[in-house]
Amino acid sequence: ISIALQSQSAGGVALVTEVGFTFSLVTVITLTTGTLFLMWLGEQITEKGIGNGISMIIFAGIVSGLPSAFGSTLSLVSTGELTVILVAILFAMTLLVTAFVVFMERGQRRITVNYAKRQQGRKMVGGQSSYLPLKINMAGVIPPIFASSIILFPATLGGWFSQSEGMGWLADLTASISPGQPLYVLFYGLAIVFFTFFYTALTFDSKDTADNLRKSGGFIPGIRPGQHSADYIDSVMSRLTASGAVYITAVCLLPEFLILYWNVPFYFGGTSLLIIVVVVMDFIAQAQSHLMSNQYESLMKKAGLN
Repeated sequence: ISIALQSQSAGGVALVTEVGFTFSLVTVITLTTGTLFLMWLGEQITEKGIGNGISMIIFAGIVSGLPSAFGSTLSLVSTGELTVILVAILFAMTLLVTAFVVFMERGQRRITVNYAKRQQGRKMVGGQSSYLPLKINMAGVIPPIFASSIILFPATLGGWFSQSEGMGWLADLTASISPGQPLYVLFYGLAIVFFTFFYTALTFDSKDTADNLRKSGGFIPGIRPGQHSADYIDSVMSRLTASGAVYITAVCLLPEFLILYWNVPFYFGGTSLLIIVVVVMDFIAQAQSHLMSNQYESLMKKAGLN
């Protein structure tokens, strides 16, 4: 980044007036320190606050840009580049996509789990039925974030070095993979699907889940405990992950199709909308859980049981 900044200029004037080792060292120290501070701040929010810290920081960055986005939209309407009807249609589409994201994020597949009766002292315990909830989108917002970062990295390098001598091919490559182009849409969609399966495999282990069920005396009706249960859970999870990958890809590629086919001059929905909805839902769920635990603690204290 420091090398790229030293090679940039605006209006014939270099962005960096004092190039050399000192500027590179200061850039490395500044970026590294800032990254470590954000990681520490995210961990503090996660441990002592409500919600996932890193997601909340990303959420704050997206929300802070909403006023300027609304202002840009109003300016486009005033200049005639956008009609009021088109803005109303896009607003209605935003509401529909938001409702769709909420529906999919709350969706889950419940696998029935029965618990065998066992004798504990003089009593027979167990014999109850429960379920194992599996979310459709187990990966959350990580796949589009990783996918966009990787896809935009070559374009970023191209923007830095494409003006150098003998780098005309890099400028053509940068233009072909810029947002809104067919090649960008293709690679972005494939990257989202890949990271959805990859991150789900990292965060969910069907074998450990089956072992925990077996140790607690639970079993899936019609499925033998152990490896057979793990294979069944893995097959169900694979189908859910495939559905989740299609859902995330559709939501994130919606603005790309608007730019590609209808030439809408601003971004709509996509990764930002997905992050906002997921973070808000997670925040509300944790806040409700926190309030419920506080109510239980107050009731326990009033009853003298704590």
